[in-house]
Amino acid sequence: MAGNINDYTGLVIDIQSYSVHDGPGCRTTIFLAGCFLKCLWCANPESWDLKEKVMFSEARCQYKNGCRQCIKVCEKEAISVNEVSGIRLDRTKCDSCSTFSCAKTCSPEALKLCGRRYTTEGLMSIINRDRDFWGQGGGVTFSGDEPFHQKQFLNRMLQKCKEAYIHTVVETTAHARQEDFLSVMKNIDFAFIDVKHMNSLRHKEQTGVGNEIILRNIQALVKNNWPGRLVLRMPVIQGFNDSEDNIAAIAEFMDRVGLAEINILPFHRLGASKWEQLGKDYAYKDYTPSPRERMEAIQGIFLRRRIACYIGNETVF
Repeated sequence: MAGNINDYTGLVIDIQSYSVHDGPGCRTTIFLAGCFLKCLWCANPESWDLKEKVMFSEARCQYKNGCRQCIKVCEKEAISVNEVSGIRLDRTKCDSCSTFSCAKTCSPEALKLCGRRYTTEGLMSIINRDRDFWGQGGGVTFSGDEPFHQKQFLNRMLQKCKEAYIHTVVETTAHARQEDFLSVMKNIDFAFIDVKHMNSLRHKEQTGVGNEIILRNIQALVKNNWPGRLVLRMPVIQGFNDSEDNIAAIAEFMDRVGLAEINILPFHRLGASKWEQLGKDYAYKDYTPSPRERMEAIQGIFLRRRIACYIGNETVF
């Protein structure tokens, strides 16, 4: 039975071969576009929407050397130049573009198109290309922003991986319709699920959504005896979710549900330049990572509850 074209193609932001921190062994990590959350510290804001985006790097731009090619080819008249401040984009006009002539014309890649649409067959050809280099225990990880934002494409890819005996991992917020979530999870061997804050109002302040759907999906997954391995993840953000009360609440939730592993991630600003290239203000530009001592103190709270807790890349996957 034929389906919508979007069921057979997916918008991919990036593909990383030889990844060693996104699940067991060496893996191919596929970053799918789209997210239901809008976390203010997000390292991948270019992938929030299910649409290709143009990113602009002023450092690469050659306008000072007389280049005006992007202005000539822009069909939306969205690009202008100021001799003092340089090239400027009218993002309201860019958002309605479908040709992206500016990015395709820009030789120094100051203007860069983020996102590429793949068929399931095209993406499987890349996976099969990498397969010989994974070694024992490797496989494919579907990450994002949020893979469940493209649930039909994700599920078709997972089915193809299963048919090829490929180990599958998903990195997800679990913010999805429960029926869809549980159905797709049947084809997944290992999952990382983010738990950012146990207070729903605080969660919504920083991510744009409450945490009820997320917590219910985690509980439902365990209750349905999903046979895979589940590791919760928490990015540690000073002043937001690093209080002892919140850490204790997460540990209590894990005890109640029956979960025994969590990975706490130090904050980083690796996505700051992306916010700038998208013309967005980055709320966390002045934040610093929690010191090692604080990360170990948080780890200690979990360990005292007999919950395995891994800091950053210090994992046993």
